[in-house]
Amino acid sequence: MRYGFVIDHNRCIGCHACTVACKEEHNVPLGVYRTWVKYIEKGEFPDTKRYFGVLRCNHCDHAPCIEICPTAALFRRQDGIVDFDSERCIGCKSCMQACPYDALYIDPGSQTAAKCNFCAHRVEAGLEPACVIVCPEQAIVAGDLDDRAGKIAAIVAQEKVRVRKPEKGTAPKLFYVGIDADLLQPARVAAQPAFLWAEKKPAQGLRARPSGSPAPAPAGAAREVYDVAHPAPWGAKIAAYLWTKSIAAGALLVAAVALALGFEDAKGLLHAVAPAVALLFTAVTSLLLIFDLKRPERFYYLLTKPNLKSWLVLGGYLLVLYGAVASGWLLGALMYGFVPPAVIGSAGVLAAAVACYTAFLFRQAKGRDLWLSPLLFWHLLFQAAAAGAAVLLLCALGLGAGPFVTAALGKALAFALAGNLSLILLEVYVAPHTEEGKQALDLLTRGPWKKAFWIGAVGMGAALPLALLIGSGFAGEGIPAYLAPPVLALAGLWIFEHLWVRAGQAVPLS
Repeated sequence: MRYGFVIDHNRCIGCHACTVACKEEHNVPLGVYRTWVKYIEKGEFPDTKRYFGVLRCNHCDHAPCIEICPTAALFRRQDGIVDFDSERCIGCKSCMQACPYDALYIDPGSQTAAKCNFCAHRVEAGLEPACVIVCPEQAIVAGDLDDRAGKIAAIVAQEKVRVRKPEKGTAPKLFYVGIDADLLQPARVAAQPAFLWAEKKPAQGLRARPSGSPAPAPAGAAREVYDVAHPAPWGAKIAAYLWTKSIAAGALLVAAVALALGFEDAKGLLHAVAPAVALLFTAVTSLLLIFDLKRPERFYYLLTKPNLKSWLVLGGYLLVLYGAVASGWLLGALMYGFVPPAVIGSAGVLAAAVACYTAFLFRQAKGRDLWLSPLLFWHLLFQAAAAGAAVLLLCALGLGAGPFVTAALGKALAFALAGNLSLILLEVYVAPHTEEGKQALDLLTRGPWKKAFWIGAVGMGAALPLALLIGSGFAGEGIPAYLAPPVLALAGLWIFEHLWVRAGQAVPLS
């Protein structure tokens, strides 16, 4: 049994009856929607035409929201309905990033995720969903797709049907008849600064969607004339989390590599300061993740109700294990003046894992194409190395370490910055991207954030400190020679993370 929907847009009149019925049936608060109607227009006056699109959860057979949900609050029932348990939800908003269809929202009352659940309570009572019975044109058909004698199976078999974003591999069970293709590809539709009888708050501070460039869409392109709000789920806390995690992981990554290479000239710095920095920033990283939850008091559900397929859970375990090993490193150095090689080796491996697990988490965020880059794993590794080397270099300067130590850390920082800069340029000019990924990248390279990206993240944060380090010959005397590069590198990394998180969420999903 696989329940699904067919929506016939040859019949749909865009009356919003399904939206109203859904809100009434589930007490959906103002400002959020489980099902909604979007309007686009094509042509130029007086030769224009309006098209409607009814959008909602697709109840996918391979639902990415289920995979990424850290507490199994989202689950697929035996009848194929993708349902949710608000009592398990911690409000991490990761499901909103995983869904390519913008189907999930945060309920302002419960502060948990919610979405269309196919009116499961009605289905269990032998009734049809509320949207089906209220539709005046019978444009919505619900039923078992596996029942060959049923109406919905016949429509799917006999009519020309379409689904949204089949390339995502989610196997959606919401089929459309007679829908305009541009309603299924939101990135091709030009956004407008306002709607008829309504003001519109531009997403991410933009007044128009990019379409290969920040220029306005060409005349005759489809125009979005009515839609509902879909705010970006993640903001400054997640950008800060990426930044602090890079420092936390990088501190012991650099220290472990240095000790493995036989660098023994700064035992105090590598044995005591590095693990202390790692512990401090690991704690800050964990707190940022907790405070970003809509239900932070439920954070322990990650341990008591885990979904082990979610990289949010696996990443949390890695942070805990990394903190434990870093504590062992620090205690060994302070109490015995010795850190066992096994601890150093374990810390180095865990540091790399902590730095890079976000790449796998972002791979589960299938709705955000910019974050699906194949280079992200290596990018995160070099970012961590740069952040760790920069912080340790600042600590060395503050502790009055000799020129040999600062020169060695300067070389490590230069190597990491060179790798980071190379990966940024590969990301921009070489790495393959989908249409949506290219639009997000355009926001960074040619759109409203191009100055912050090229001057701040790339120029100030990577190219300039690298040039300063090379120009000094890694033999600068005292603090002035080495203070600027690590400060610039850390500032540039923060700018990059902030822009990367924003740009990834700026391209519309529905």
